Amino acid sequence: MRIYRSQLRQELTVMIRNGEQLLLLVVIPVMLLVFFSQTDFLPTENENKIDFLLPGILSLAVISTAMVSLGIATGFERSYGVLRRLGTTPLGTRRLVAAKISAICVIEIAQLVILTVVGLLLGWNPSRINLPQILLFLILGTGCFAGIGLTLAGRLRAEVNLAAQNGLYLVFLLLGGIFVDSDELPATLSPISAFSPSSLLSSLLRDSFSNTVVLADAIVLCGWAIAACALAVTSFKWSD
Repeated sequence: MRIYRSQLRQELTVMIRNGEQLLLLVVIPVMLLVFFSQTDFLPTENENKIDFLLPGILSLAVISTAMVSLGIATGFERSYGVLRRLGTTPLGTRRLVAAKISAICVIEIAQLVILTVVGLLLGWNPSRINLPQILLFLILGTGCFAGIGLTLAGRLRAEVNLAAQNGLYLVFLLLGGIFVDSDELPATLSPISAFSPSSLLSSLLRDSFSNTVVLADAIVLCGWAIAACALAVTSFKWSD
């Protein structure tokens, strides 16, 4: 247990000391939330902008942490041979993976608290929140995007993986139902967006903040999570 706690502390320290990581994980989501909640860019019609925006930003925070941050860091550790060496130490593979997952959970809890506080300061006034449902969908989203990030990190060279993670992040940002609902996109993009894991997560979180849920969306997101994690497990290579 002591070895696990030591590795968890190391994972968190690396994230905190890395300015780019903090920018991606905390600063950018907060800036996007504040900026778009104070402008008229969002096609929200009669809906409160912050009610539409906050669940999408939470989804974006999960993508940033579980896919981009974990995927890029793991890709470089794999490329430099760090993962292979750590796997042969007393730490072991299981403790290493557990420490990385725990670090993601700690960061995401901090993101949830920070974004919720900022949302409340911006006038967010939720009335019917299903917290267990929100946590369930965040876990499913984390599993899905972590699986995608680790699949890329476990197959691509570090530099290619870096470009792929950032490119996919941009796709999810623009077409993932975070700022624009899938129905508002062009007819050729709308079906793709509606089926994407980022759009499903954003939609399910919005439903959870009004204490409703679309069961079909939850089933599809669960399928995404299972498929992504299974692909990561079967395809990951610990070294180039």
